Amino acid sequence: MESTSLVITQWSKTKKILFRFFFTYFVLFLLFMHDFSNIFTFFLSKIIPWFGENIFNINYEIKSVFTGSSDTTYNYILIFTVFLFSILSTIIWSLLDRKRTNYKKLYYWLTVSLRFYLALILISYGMAKIIKTQFPYPSYNRLNQTYGESSPMGLAWTFLGFSKGYNLFMGFAEVAAVLLLFRRTLTFGLIITVATLANVVAINFFYDVPVKIVSSHLLLIALFLLAYNVKDLYEFFFLKKPVEIKHIEKPRLKSWMNKTFVVIKIIIIFLAIPYALYSRMGSNEESPLKGYYEVKEFKVNDSVYSASEVTRYEITKWKDMLIESKQWMRIKKGDDKTSWYGIDLNEEKNKLKLTGYRDSTEVYNLKYKEIDTTNFIIRGSLKSDSIHVKFNKTKDYRKNYLLTNRGFHWINERPYNR
Repeated sequence: MESTSLVITQWSKTKKILFRFFFTYFVLFLLFMHDFSNIFTFFLSKIIPWFGENIFNINYEIKSVFTGSSDTTYNYILIFTVFLFSILSTIIWSLLDRKRTNYKKLYYWLTVSLRFYLALILISYGMAKIIKTQFPYPSYNRLNQTYGESSPMGLAWTFLGFSKGYNLFMGFAEVAAVLLLFRRTLTFGLIITVATLANVVAINFFYDVPVKIVSSHLLLIALFLLAYNVKDLYEFFFLKKPVEIKHIEKPRLKSWMNKTFVVIKIIIIFLAIPYALYSRMGSNEESPLKGYYEVKEFKVNDSVYSASEVTRYEITKWKDMLIESKQWMRIKKGDDKTSWYGIDLNEEKNKLKLTGYRDSTEVYNLKYKEIDTTNFIIRGSLKSDSIHVKFNKTKDYRKNYLLTNRGFHWINERPYNR
């Protein structure tokens, strides 16, 4: 029979109510927001639209599909639903469990779950910054925009993506969440994590980055964990009293359980970090055809056409082409509108298949030929029309811009603010 080393302590009524609320809220948040196995999808797909229509008077369709944004209408109503369920659960739980002295054991296991969750999430985000896949260097498309043409999020991504050093700084600060895995380093790790996440949340809110819900909840989790030592920290920093940082009380566990936790921590440290590195490396892998391609000649059905004439064939004359990653490329057409295409590259056969991002029926089946380092030709078909394009290729296009070639200077006799 399992014994415990926990001293029986009477929690206040307020403390017990707050614990019941946060326990329910965090559990539902993790289950609903990360419903990887779609266990709750059917239930949520019914109740979320109902809430939206009947409580918030939303008259458009509320979809749960992934769009790259965590700040969708669906997710905001989901958080509202979690909040309501948590209040209801707290009321019922408080009525049924009024004689409970404390929830020390349950609190411990909740903090273990939150510590591991927070650590794994931040390690993954941190590795994306260390290997610079989350904030890539400014693309040619970005470099040719004016400040006024960029969105607030685009401006933030350009600012953060410019500097490899700053990415390393941010990345190591987030990877420091590995300290959350150990009770002895938990408080120190939480202080770093709270400061790091506060900066992330500020950027997300003030630069309109659509990760406000998730980042705010990560910060909330970190603050919840840090609240255990908030009195000690207050006395140390503001009252200048000597304090001893307390560790979260751990129930006495059987030997095999302690050994299991040690193995899990070792696996996370020695496998989770390399896995995060591996999984992030392919997310923005450069294409072997990387470069900026300026059109020298554009033919449709073996005849050279102007932009207005090409339109008759449902093809707008290309002006330039940009390839940076293995997954996507951009084409600017004669009307100065840009179109994005998914790439399917076969290097062995020199084949290039492009599929429209917004119109999946716009498919180019092409063959390419690199004549030399600066001349590039593609030919192929779009529906019933054939196209033939000659390009002037520039691989290292960043050297032409002040932003990307200014570099770092220890000595500046005067500000170089242009």
